[in-house]
Amino acid sequence: MRINTLQPAEGSRTSVKRLGRGIGSGLGKTSGKGHKGQWARSGGGVRPGFEGGQMPLTRRVPKRGFNNRFRKVYAIVNISVLNGFENGAVIDFETLYGEGLIKEVKNAVGLKVLGNGELKVALTVKASKFTASAKEAIEKAGGTAEEI
Repeated sequence: MRINTLQPAEGSRTSVKRLGRGIGSGLGKTSGKGHKGQWARSGGGVRPGFEGGQMPLTRRVPKRGFNNRFRKVYAIVNISVLNGFENGAVIDFETLYGEGLIKEVKNAVGLKVLGNGELKVALTVKASKFTASAKEAIEKAGGTAEEI
């Protein structure tokens, strides 16, 4: 292969439709638009999703609920998961994410600790929010719950 022999793969480049170049070209006179009608006009056609006056799909399908764009989403962890750490460890979002115990949540504003399970290790847990039962369980095990 030489640089002067390089060319696009066969069929990858199609030539441009040359419209209005005589009857013999196959795209002369009406230039492939047919006779009259909405699609033959300059600037003609319909908006995306228009179904000719029939009720469009986007309006036929039932809608439910409400999506709040400004909601606060938290990465969630249960205290039962924290038993894997040693006594006196400091636990925060980065630590849990690094261990693979929580997934990165899109638009997450912080970490929330839930009180499901039993904690047997004294830890310092730093999070945005704690449930009352989680805070109680952490303090009962001899650790501290710090709200950031």
